[in-house]
Amino acid sequence: MAVHRPKPLLGDTNKSRIIREKISARACKVGVNNPTFPRLTVIWVQNNGVPFDTTGFFARLTRGTTIVSTASFDRFGVVRFNNVRTLTNVSYNLRVFTANGILFRTRFIPAGVETFAIIG
Repeated sequence: MAVHRPKPLLGDTNKSRIIREKISARACKVGVNNPTFPRLTVIWVQNNGVPFDTTGFFARLTRGTTIVSTASFDRFGVVRFNNVRTLTNVSYNLRVFTANGILFRTRFIPAGVETFAIIG
């Protein structure tokens, strides 16, 4: 049976979490020098963890007034910025837009992350 993924609501909850901030020193000593996600990945989920159907949505990553990257969400609530390597060494502003170009969410991504979740 297929899982129904609703479209995200217009209300902004301002609930965002860093999934994985840094690789521990212990993991580096074992021989894992590469991050799990080589490129910056953003996931958009509901409060219960189920991803939204984000078909047509796109995200823009900026640093100050400079646009770093623009990428489209897939239908599972995931967007990957192929030109931003992880772990990030600078902070970014993330803006999520609808297919019509209407600003939907704005989030701050701190330095030192490889994945970021937008909750709600």
